Amino acid sequence: MNNELIIDSTPSEVVIALLNDKRLVELNREKSNNNFSVGDIYLGRVKKVMPGLNAAFVDVGYEKDAFLHYLDLGPQANSFSKYTKLAQTEKQTTSNLMYFKLENDIPKDGKIGTVINANQQLLIQIAKEPISTKGPRITTEISLAGRYIVLIPFSDKISVSQKIKTNEEKTRLKRLLASIKPKNFGVIIRTVAEGKSVADLDADLNDLVAKWEKCYQALITAQPPQKVLGEIDRTSAILRDLLNASFNSIHINDPILYEETKTYLQTIAPDKEKILKLYKGTVPIFDNFGIDRQIKALFGKTVTMKSGGYLIVEHTEAMHVIDVNSGNRAKSDNNQETNALEINLEAAVEIARQLRLRDMGGIIVVDFIDLHNADNRKMLYERMRDEMAKDRAKHNILPPSKFGIIQITRQRVRPEMNIVTVEKCPTCGGSGEIQASILLMDEIENNVRYIVKEQNESGVTLCVHPYLEAFITRGIFNSLRRQWSKKYGKTLKVKAVSSYNFLEYHFLNKNDDEIKV
Repeated sequence: MNNELIIDSTPSEVVIALLNDKRLVELNREKSNNNFSVGDIYLGRVKKVMPGLNAAFVDVGYEKDAFLHYLDLGPQANSFSKYTKLAQTEKQTTSNLMYFKLENDIPKDGKIGTVINANQQLLIQIAKEPISTKGPRITTEISLAGRYIVLIPFSDKISVSQKIKTNEEKTRLKRLLASIKPKNFGVIIRTVAEGKSVADLDADLNDLVAKWEKCYQALITAQPPQKVLGEIDRTSAILRDLLNASFNSIHINDPILYEETKTYLQTIAPDKEKILKLYKGTVPIFDNFGIDRQIKALFGKTVTMKSGGYLIVEHTEAMHVIDVNSGNRAKSDNNQETNALEINLEAAVEIARQLRLRDMGGIIVVDFIDLHNADNRKMLYERMRDEMAKDRAKHNILPPSKFGIIQITRQRVRPEMNIVTVEKCPTCGGSGEIQASILLMDEIENNVRYIVKEQNESGVTLCVHPYLEAFITRGIFNSLRRQWSKKYGKTLKVKAVSSYNFLEYHFLNKNDDEIKV
């Protein structure tokens, strides 16, 4: 399987598309001003302790207070509180925990009022980003994720990923980490650490210890609410978690992000540096790789499948509901049970893809076509489970009920990816009234004249729908583009953008910034 990463960077956000064999399977958006990403560490202040909820609300600088449940405190909550207090009073003079005396673990079924109180300063980590009307979900059980290991301060436990199957490898890795990890730091060994040398693991461990040092230095002078350590950006996080031998290319359209990613790749996987490519094409990067077309096809209410079947995807406040329909496939010569099984198996693959793509979390209910044969129901469940195994989010799948329904729970840590695929009416713009279409070219020409003559812009590019581009550039010697360039004494470029509405157009200057008219 070939994996490709296509990264579209704009001043306001970075959009990251993951392709498996040219098929879009993940889409991530990272806003330039996103200050509450999963993994960010903040110094917060407890606003309210709610004994009835066994939870507290903590001010971390977001418009809504963050939610901290007792179960998210972690066993070493008292050690974190003590460390924070000592660091801020400069009695803790080093980030090293070798001589730090750990506090006793808090009880699993205790009360939050016995551990924290109002106005107390807490070192916390974002566990879930703000979603809908809710503030962030936070934890005081801080962990620092690296490529091969996860470092957990105030713990001495060494855990190994359950996906590493052989006992010999588990024992080897545990022994290795026990010999190199600092005292009072726990470690979780990730799946990608399998077969890695002590040098690789030691380098990763040293990077994480350096991160903890950076967190300590910021903590000394921090005033709540304040971020003390940011998680790496989404591009680097995806590379850290996913990069393997199956990756054959990474395309980025921004030179600055390209250099940053190149530096990061040199750190985590120098042998993969050659797959990184800077995209310099004139066509938008997502258009060039066919991603915009896939987004339009995959994010609507109806998702079609190759066999002729289709999915209906509905979202509610409480859950997501997916209905599987046979469509044209019902006309096949096969018997009803065989048809239903084939459609359901294809749907299971597409549903697993949709959950990753839209980052749907919480409860998902899938209404498959009824299967009467128990072996067929078992086959469907196993296919669903195998496809979901590729998903990095924690999830649970129940076997089909007697009504043919499969229930899935999937971890939700970020807002769901929601892309509107319907477009405004190309003529009325949603108003119900239209401008005379014969006047469109006059309107565009008036704007060209204003930009060139009044604003004295040079190197102007007109971006339009491909149909309009073909009309404006029609004719080698007498095209509208050529007429306008000659009339106003400045060269005008015309670029087709397939994602535009039919009559939508925009002007760009020589730096590719939009010109407001």
